[in-house]
Amino acid sequence: MTSTRLRFTKMHGAGNDFIVLDGISQDLSKITKAQWQLMANRQLGIGADQILLVEKSTVAEAEFRYRIFNSDGGEVEQCGNGSRCFVRFVREKGLTKNRTVKVQVAHTILSLTENDDGQITVDMGAPILSTQQIPFNAANLNSKTEGSATLYELKLSGGSVWINPLSMGNPHAVQIVKDVDKAAVKSEGPEIEAHTAFPKKVNAGFMQIQNRHEIKLRVFERGSGETLACGTGACAAVVSGILRGELDSPVVVQTRGGDLRIAWDFKSTAKSPVMMTGPAQTVFEGEITLE
Repeated sequence: MTSTRLRFTKMHGAGNDFIVLDGISQDLSKITKAQWQLMANRQLGIGADQILLVEKSTVAEAEFRYRIFNSDGGEVEQCGNGSRCFVRFVREKGLTKNRTVKVQVAHTILSLTENDDGQITVDMGAPILSTQQIPFNAANLNSKTEGSATLYELKLSGGSVWINPLSMGNPHAVQIVKDVDKAAVKSEGPEIEAHTAFPKKVNAGFMQIQNRHEIKLRVFERGSGETLACGTGACAAVVSGILRGELDSPVVVQTRGGDLRIAWDFKSTAKSPVMMTGPAQTVFEGEITLE
């Protein structure tokens, strides 16, 4: 039996925690899905919501390539909180001296900037509203319009909910709730995640509007379960709230792990980029041997 020894860094962004692996100086190509699951396991491994890979870019416009694996071992397209940790990692490791770093992800190039106050600002790109691109199958679902948003009724075992589907590079279903602390995240989250209307599954967001510039948010993440914070979920919730006419940019998103600041200039155009600002922190470093 052979084994692989990997160096890793444990990080978090507003409580959303990650294992970050340097795939430039060490070979990650033979890691199996079961080994990703083991590393993310909080009892048997290191423990994390997701695993982030730093790799060489395959395009001239970006310095690095950025890949994400959920705790269930599945690879996904995007992670907002992880992208802030990504830029902190490459700067702390001396892999770049640039304050603004362009990073290749599954669907686009992200621009990440470390600010003077230590916060990280990420240009998340424009939200994707096309049902085909999300992807979302609206066939046979009831729908209604709120402001500039189209909402759809999902029938669940405990009743039905109205959600606004959109994508921030990964799919989201956002609903407004009266009290986020009492919301049925644990029961509705898994049902929404696996709903047949979402062929690639979906992140389920539960948003409580405090005022036009503040919300509370919980997210049941696809492949990870509920996390303390979800960066793309925060972006999706704010976009949904602005489209519905309930919010004005910028918006402070209060998650259970900390606050994120989201700005989106919808009045200019729906194609304007969503800007996310928040913390990124290194927790510890270590090595793990994988059989």
